[in-house]
Amino acid sequence: MDGEFVNIPEKLVLNSGFTFDYTNMFGTGRLQESDLLELEAQMRRADAAINEMRASGTAFNHLSKDGTPEPVYFTRLPEIKNGNPNTPVSLQKLKDFGDYLRANVDAVVFLGVGGSYLGNKVLFDIGAGPSWNSMGEKRRSGYPRIYFSGNNLDAGQCEEIMNELRYWSVHAWPKKKRFKVMLVPISKSGSTMETLASFIYFYEACGKSVMFDTEVTAVTDRNPEAGSPLYALAEKHGWRCFDIKNGIGGRFSVLTDPGLVTAAAIGMNVEELLSGAGNMEAACRTQNIYENPALMNAALKYIAAAKYGCHIEVFMGYGERLGSLGQWYVQLLAESLGKRKNRSGETVYYGRTPVPAVGTTDMHAQTQLHQDGIRNKVVQFLQIKNMPGDVVLGMPFDEPAFKKYNGLKMNDALAMALDSNAEALNSDNRFNARYVLPEMNAYHLGELFYFLMLSVAYEGELANVDAFDQPGVEAYKKIMKAKFIGRGN
Repeated sequence: MDGEFVNIPEKLVLNSGFTFDYTNMFGTGRLQESDLLELEAQMRRADAAINEMRASGTAFNHLSKDGTPEPVYFTRLPEIKNGNPNTPVSLQKLKDFGDYLRANVDAVVFLGVGGSYLGNKVLFDIGAGPSWNSMGEKRRSGYPRIYFSGNNLDAGQCEEIMNELRYWSVHAWPKKKRFKVMLVPISKSGSTMETLASFIYFYEACGKSVMFDTEVTAVTDRNPEAGSPLYALAEKHGWRCFDIKNGIGGRFSVLTDPGLVTAAAIGMNVEELLSGAGNMEAACRTQNIYENPALMNAALKYIAAAKYGCHIEVFMGYGERLGSLGQWYVQLLAESLGKRKNRSGETVYYGRTPVPAVGTTDMHAQTQLHQDGIRNKVVQFLQIKNMPGDVVLGMPFDEPAFKKYNGLKMNDALAMALDSNAEALNSDNRFNARYVLPEMNAYHLGELFYFLMLSVAYEGELANVDAFDQPGVEAYKKIMKAKFIGRGN
């Protein structure tokens, strides 16, 4: 970024090594430093609004779906203390839950949709990986096999999981006379159709078989005034129950009980996850708005959309395990910022469209569009500096065409592919930026989760829309509820 304004850094690097490199957001036909300076007053107001949220737990003009004032507590997630969403008692309960599963349970089926599923899947994919369920008990350190359902009304998926549970129950016999399955329905309202449909199916199917010993742990709003049917059921049957706290929307809930139950189930270090989020929170409390990574992320994306027409953000993580992170971000961005009206009640139709992608896979699918298509996209790369795995290719063939692969480290090739993609986009003045995590672990994942959540909160302030409601979702829910109640009539 050449120019007279030297107070804006070219990239931001945290003490942990977390890096936000937005160099390629600037240039010919792209952002100029003057764009940021013109937005400075709005950025300062946004910063002040988030600081007020931290202090009071409220967001300007934010109401619940029934029109009553509702708190916003997600900025309190990183700090473990009494009165916050995460307390010493709640973390000990999670640890005890993980220990219990490790010692007593063979398989866990998490049942949830939206914010009760997407973050959990990220935690599993990064903390456990695709081969987890095929590993032996020793390689899983005694932790159970993990399955996800209730994220769709898909009968085939339910049956496939049930068949796999039957397979493992037979495989475990006669060492284990009964295969223990833990069902974990996750729903704040306790009435989410996808979640309850799958829960009912698995509860009935497991209950009918002499091969299974079934337990239930419910994750729902435990406030009796909320009237969660799932909580009432848990009370009736004496099931273990985790709480979905007031003031934490589903898309912001991954760092609370609804998400952390999955972390506990695979032995992920929950304290490290929250510690990473805390490091990001500290970095974003700087008084220099141009050194606040989440505020800068929000401002750059907001300007790119409002001034340069880049209303699409491609979230492109390099590495197979990062695919579910893109799906989680889709909900976070779309539900938080896709709003018909601003907080003054004016019709604005604000929003940016998130598109998930995986490198290098989607370089062979989407990159043609990114490079040559309409100039309405920001390609946001995510790089893990030290990727797991250490594959070095040999030379099993004599043909000269294969010689270039000899000695190649696969992770080096992945990094070269990302660099090449960014360089190609930059050569045509295409908007792109890069997040870099030193490693793929709980600490840096906590940093990234919190960074992205705080970014959309800041962007909501810049655009003057409520980042914490979802009135558009309620529209289809009302129609579907009527169809469901009236079916067969």
